Amino acid sequence: MGAIVMDGNSLRDEIVAGLAQRIEAAGSPEICLATVLVGDDGPSGRYVRSKQKKAGEAGMASRHVGLAQTSTQAEVEDAVRELVADDSVHGILVQLPLPDGLDPEPVLDLIPPEKDVDGLTERSMGRLLRGRPGLVGCTPLGVMRLLEKYDVPISGKRAVVVGRSTLVGLPLSLLLNRKGVDATVTMAHSRTPDMAGVVREADIVVGAAGQARMITADMVKPGAAVIDVGVSRTEAGIVGDVDFDPVSDVAGWITPMPGGTGPMTIACLLENTLTAAQLQGAFPSDA
Repeated sequence: MGAIVMDGNSLRDEIVAGLAQRIEAAGSPEICLATVLVGDDGPSGRYVRSKQKKAGEAGMASRHVGLAQTSTQAEVEDAVRELVADDSVHGILVQLPLPDGLDPEPVLDLIPPEKDVDGLTERSMGRLLRGRPGLVGCTPLGVMRLLEKYDVPISGKRAVVVGRSTLVGLPLSLLLNRKGVDATVTMAHSRTPDMAGVVREADIVVGAAGQARMITADMVKPGAAVIDVGVSRTEAGIVGDVDFDPVSDVAGWITPMPGGTGPMTIACLLENTLTAAQLQGAFPSDA
C-alpha cells in the first residue's frame, strides 16, 4: 500500500480561501503585501507573480517594486526603507537571491519584525529561538501546516531534518522541537556520519539539502512521514531531495515535488501577511 500523498496545492487553496473569508468578514480592510525583485531572474519573477496572484485571491492588495539588475546596494536599501516607512504596507518580502555583488543581510536588517513576512531577519529568528510570538519562515511553517493537516503524529516522535540552512533546516528544527510539539529532532548535514542510518531512525524525515534524490527507499523507516523541501533543476525537470516513487512504497506519508511544500510556502506567506497586519493593528486580532 502506497504512502498518503500530502497535497500542498489543495491545502494552499484551502488556506487562501480561509484567509479571504476572514478578510471579508472583518469588513474587507486593505492588507498589503509588498514584494521587491532585483534583476530579471526568470524563476524568481514567476514566483513573485504567483505570490501576487494568490494574494489577490485572498483579498489582499499587492505592491511590487522591480529594480534593475544593475541596481546598487544603496538603491535596493532605499527601496526597502520606503516600504518600511509606508503604513499602508503590512508585509515586505525581498525575493532572494539578490544579484551578485549585493549583500542581502543589510537589506533584510531594514525590515522590522512586524513586517518580516518571510521570517528571515535576525530579530525574527531570535524570537523563534526564544519561543516568543512573531513571524516564522514560510517554508518551515508550511511543513508544519502539512503535518497538522494530514494528522501526522509528532509528539514524542523522532524527526530528522537533512540540511541546516537558516531558511529551512534550522527554523524547522526549532518548530518541531517546541514545547507542545515535542519531537526529538536531529539536524543532519554533509558532515553527518552514516547519514542513511540516522535517517532510517526517523518517524519524520525532512529533505532540505538541495541534493537531487539523495533520500532513497532504503534510508526510510516503514511508515515514516517524508517531507521534500529540496529543489534541484535537472534536464528532466524539477526534482526534490527524495526519490519519490520508491520512497512512496515505504513511507506512510510523502510530499510530491513539485506540488508539496512549494505551494505551502506561498500559503504561509499570505498567512504571515495577515498576522503582520494584526501585529500592526490593521486587522482585528480575533478575526
